[in-house]
Amino acid sequence: MTEPTDVAASESVETPRSFFERPGVQVETIHVGPGVRLGVERVSNPAVGIGGAYGTWGEPCPNEELTQAVESVLGHPLESSPLNVGEFGFFYRHHVPDMSDEEHIELEVAAGERFLTEAIHAAGWEPGEVDALLVGITTPACPDYVERIAARAGLPERSLKVSIHKACDGSVAALNLALNPELAAGGSHANLARELRGKKVVIGGIEGLSRVMRETHDAQALQLFGNGAGLFCLIPGETMQFIAGSHQEVYDEEGLLQVRMTYPHSRSALLEVQETGEHSLRFAGLQHEPAPDAGPVVMAGPMGMVKLFVRNGVSAVRSAYGAYRERVSIPGKDIAVAIVHHANLKINQLKWKQLQKEGISLPMPWLLNEFGNVSAASAMIAFLRKLRELKTGDHVLFDGFGAGSYYDVVAVEIGRK
Repeated sequence: MTEPTDVAASESVETPRSFFERPGVQVETIHVGPGVRLGVERVSNPAVGIGGAYGTWGEPCPNEELTQAVESVLGHPLESSPLNVGEFGFFYRHHVPDMSDEEHIELEVAAGERFLTEAIHAAGWEPGEVDALLVGITTPACPDYVERIAARAGLPERSLKVSIHKACDGSVAALNLALNPELAAGGSHANLARELRGKKVVIGGIEGLSRVMRETHDAQALQLFGNGAGLFCLIPGETMQFIAGSHQEVYDEEGLLQVRMTYPHSRSALLEVQETGEHSLRFAGLQHEPAPDAGPVVMAGPMGMVKLFVRNGVSAVRSAYGAYRERVSIPGKDIAVAIVHHANLKINQLKWKQLQKEGISLPMPWLLNEFGNVSAASAMIAFLRKLRELKTGDHVLFDGFGAGSYYDVVAVEIGRK
């Protein structure tokens, strides 16, 4: 099967066009602060009954301008050589200017509304038809972010709004919650998959990480992370069917990837489920937080990320794929594509090689050159970039993992039943 493509083996590789220059991308300006560019691309596959939208906002920062941009935020020269971010699979990341807290909130709500509206229309739906919205967000600009974008986009008050704060794993965790009948929810919602079966559901990830990066002191994080969003529409049990899934929570005792929580959490449990309103839920994952004066994100070096994510990530895939093989007995039938969180190319290559050693061969394409690490948005963007190629009956494996640390893997069948 296919190893994640090494799109950037050296700095001599020609830089691709920025996302805003991509054919089919609608570019506009959000009139907040000095004005911020937003690009969105609609994607639909009527044959399988799924549509969505993805994109980003802010100015693209290419690799050749990255050192200057990072030093501008830090206020001093880099203390070590910059990362060869091309080798990590990234050629751009998108940044917003300095703004007030209120302007950041307005910007991200406006961006979220646009992506949500475009995703709904790509599916041929109207906002008033949506029964549930589940969004993964690492560090929301405000605690009620999902409720705000739902209201602005015109979703009915009765629609279920679910915020999932499990860092980069958030969007795949959302998909697992929406499809997996074996996964408990919380509060008055015993199982979301049973509750949402046959209903119109939007799943996605929206990440305004450049807002967070304006406050960090971590040069590595500044070189990797940026803004991005991806959402798609499905009807559980009709246009997408659950086959198998797994989830794991393994607390990051060593603090290899520390993240400041901007959402309520008691800090007395790893994963909390909070009913925040009559039609609202929050899944809040505990993070190993940085020291008070250390900024919002502190990362270990590249090998620290490998240590944190590869072993546990392989374990989560092994569990889900084992269950998948037990439930799918059609000769020759296997996973058509694995949609994996794009933390960086090196991590995904090492996961692929380790899975190969265990006899698990999965095609894991690298699809996000123009975005940087966009956390919970990355798997959704990757899926939408493959959506047009998928056929009814194809099996897709979603693989999410994120700081905390959290792991969700879901195998599904695509297409109308």
